[in-house]
Amino acid sequence: METIHVDICVIGAGSGGLSVAAGASQMGARVALIEKSEMGGDCLNTGCVPSKALLAAAHVAHTCRESGQFGIQSAEPLVDWSAVNRHVHQVIASIAPNDSQERFEGLGVTVIRAAASFRDRDTVIAGDQLIRAKYFVLATGSSPFVPPIEGLDRVPYFTNENIFSNSEPVQHLIVIGGGPIGIEMAQAHRRLGAKVTVMEMARLLMKDDPELTKIVIQRLQQEGLEFHEGGRDLRLEKTGDGKIAAYCNTDAGAQCATGSHLLIATGRRANVNGLNLEAAGITYSPHGVDVDARLRTSNRKVFAIGDVAGPYQFTHMAAYQAGIVIRNMLFKLPAKVDYSAVPWVTYTDPELAHVGLSEADALKAEKEVRVLRWSFAENDRAQAEKRTEGLIKVITTPKGLILGASIVGLHAGELIQPWILAITQKMKIGAMASMIAPYPTLAEANKRIAGSFYTEKLFSSATRRVVRLLLKI
Repeated sequence: METIHVDICVIGAGSGGLSVAAGASQMGARVALIEKSEMGGDCLNTGCVPSKALLAAAHVAHTCRESGQFGIQSAEPLVDWSAVNRHVHQVIASIAPNDSQERFEGLGVTVIRAAASFRDRDTVIAGDQLIRAKYFVLATGSSPFVPPIEGLDRVPYFTNENIFSNSEPVQHLIVIGGGPIGIEMAQAHRRLGAKVTVMEMARLLMKDDPELTKIVIQRLQQEGLEFHEGGRDLRLEKTGDGKIAAYCNTDAGAQCATGSHLLIATGRRANVNGLNLEAAGITYSPHGVDVDARLRTSNRKVFAIGDVAGPYQFTHMAAYQAGIVIRNMLFKLPAKVDYSAVPWVTYTDPELAHVGLSEADALKAEKEVRVLRWSFAENDRAQAEKRTEGLIKVITTPKGLILGASIVGLHAGELIQPWILAITQKMKIGAMASMIAPYPTLAEANKRIAGSFYTEKLFSSATRRVVRLLLKI
């Protein structure tokens, strides 16, 4: 068995692992990168990239139906599911070279395509190679969590790992799970012409502000999606004509949906199995690897980042954490994670975006805050686009320090960006209010809601008295 000596051994070639490998190698470190499956991980192959490509196709189909409101004759689009599937995989293929084995070997990284497991605290086995390293980075990601549902073993189903391989028409998709993945795929398939039913055991989009998620759900219901929220006693059954029947009980009574296809979108599970973490003295649970604020595991030579470490399972968080461990490993800096400005976006239409503290967070922490709201109906660009169903909600301290922002509406994922910067840089609302925003843009709403912080004081009777006094001078 060949033995390789490197400075850093990265296990997992998803977004976090690739970021560490590329950064460390270009800074002079000797790096080995181990991947047992596809380069690029879940994000490129079965996650963010294909889902957004599918949503893009779905939005085009929907535009055909909605064009009448602009004076353009509308039409029901003819959807070629096989061609849509080719589009999704063309998008993956166009991005894949950035994450390829060839590119990383060109950067000087030793890429090993095999499953990895620890032999002891200092050594990893991958295929027929032993890898000894000064540091190890666990970046093994996560996999779909499939709960024990009665009858699931007797019906075929999709997860995010195989739904993007489907090139056949979907007549009626039943989605189990009302989180971001489930809701995004539900809207995509509805807009591509399928009937869609979503069954959620708790609350739809439960990690976001209900005041904003209500706007998303109402829009989806208008498009024809059916929801069964707060379901209990879920069970599945294959019908005599080969379809799938899903049953549950809700406060509204017994519910049943019979569909042609089934998607399980009930969360993610950290990939910790098969790594022999016990041999390396690494503490973990089914929820992931335990890490401290510097992302060190219980074996101080081993760091963990991304979905396997949590607490946020987003591609952009894996990349952020990669920067933290590089500073710790290469520059010996005691860099720690700061989760006060973690953004996330659900890419439905309208999009739903959030960063920082929510109103519920503030109430739970008994913080004294101001809550600002601004409707897209007050934005001239939203009026021109006929997309006035949005809302911006900002949380500040009484003195105007920005603590959090949530946006629902057209392009909310883009509109949230300045709020991320503001919270990261601990800016006050006055900074947003004083910027010059081009007219007419949706982003102008960010300036208007910031300005509303001062409305009460600016247009008060005291201000009017001061103005009248000064005008007499």
